[in-house]
Amino acid sequence: MKFTHLKRFVTFYNTSFIFAVFITAVILQSCTSQKKIYKSDCNDGLSFKRVGFTQLIDSIEIYDQQFVEVTGTYKESKDESALFNDSLFVSHSNSHAIWVNFSQDCPLYLTGTHIGLFEFNDGKFTQISNKTVTIRGKIDVAHKGHLGSYRGSIDRVSFVKL
Repeated sequence: MKFTHLKRFVTFYNTSFIFAVFITAVILQSCTSQKKIYKSDCNDGLSFKRVGFTQLIDSIEIYDQQFVEVTGTYKESKDESALFNDSLFVSHSNSHAIWVNFSQDCPLYLTGTHIGLFEFNDGKFTQISNKTVTIRGKIDVAHKGHLGSYRGSIDRVSFVKL
């Protein structure tokens, strides 16, 4: 008789534990922030080559004057607007990064709104520094950014996904 009560308790405990884990997973999934996409229509109708960051840095001359989509960690500060490899196992020096040249010719707006990427909104500016972003733009090997210390630049940025 005692064995039956123990068996019911264990079954109840296991079922409760599985249910609690499931509910926790659902709650954590709902807490993830949605990706924000900022677009411009300045490069509409053009096709972009999706390229890995390491491949782009290693073979940047091949992509000169081409439109690409690349993902990396964006960093900004005084005299810095650059995309770096987000891998922990590679160099994060300027010579292994791409200067990001945002332009007023390609204003970026949050999809479905008139909220610009660099506009003051909800009491603050959109924070993109030190975040992983996907950028679409035109590679320019001749322009190497501030003090010429980057591998090249990405101009005519028309897409930013945070």
